[in-house]
Amino acid sequence: MTLPLAERTIAVTRPPEQATKLTAAIKAAGGSVISFPLLDIKGLESLNDFHAAVTPLSQFDWAVFISSNAVQHGMPLLQQAGIPAQLKFAAIGPTTAANLQEFGVAEILTPLERFDSEALLALPALQQMQGQRVLIVRGVGGREVLAETLKQRGADVVFGECYRRVNPQSSAQVLAQAYHEGKLQGIVVTSSEALRFLLDLAQDAAWLKATPLFVNHARIAEQAKAAKLTVYCSGVAGDTAMLDLLKSHF
Repeated sequence: MTLPLAERTIAVTRPPEQATKLTAAIKAAGGSVISFPLLDIKGLESLNDFHAAVTPLSQFDWAVFISSNAVQHGMPLLQQAGIPAQLKFAAIGPTTAANLQEFGVAEILTPLERFDSEALLALPALQQMQGQRVLIVRGVGGREVLAETLKQRGADVVFGECYRRVNPQSSAQVLAQAYHEGKLQGIVVTSSEALRFLLDLAQDAAWLKATPLFVNHARIAEQAKAAKLTVYCSGVAGDTAMLDLLKSHF
């Protein structure tokens, strides 16, 4: 019996510690993996701005976490500050919510599908925000749609930025060489920022345009199409959905 990903080599661009399950699944399906992380998460040298933004924590009605990294870097700091009983929590998706539960948070507002800012904003609990003060815990920079929409609905929004995202790669030569040797059949990209970093490294390279991208979100797919890349989208978060997408293509 031929395994579905036999003789296929897939580059996985997630940080290694976040890609272990997907890497193992690809190998179990007969494929090979090139680890090419395009995102590295770094703590900030100074957290003075974060502490100033969240003090006192009792001023906030909501704490919204936009990623697992936001939880891992931000929750210890909030716990140090003392989390008030009335503070409500929201997460961008189920993985982020699960990370919050590990910190003892029981009730978490989370979208049921399409895990992004737009899906979170569509929930009834965030429609009437007059007089509400919202802390968005995130990395430095990022999309502004969540904050801007909440402001339009009457909320006072504060950013608690507690980490930064960097590109650990200096070139895409590893991928280019693999492609020219016939050892690159696809690239998994699971964040818009990782795709931006990939485009910055590869520029307008023919090998990238000839290599299909496999992504988990429509927004990333749109970004790839705008760059004239071939892209396939699972539309669902999680390693199982990504593996199914890879299998269905090959």
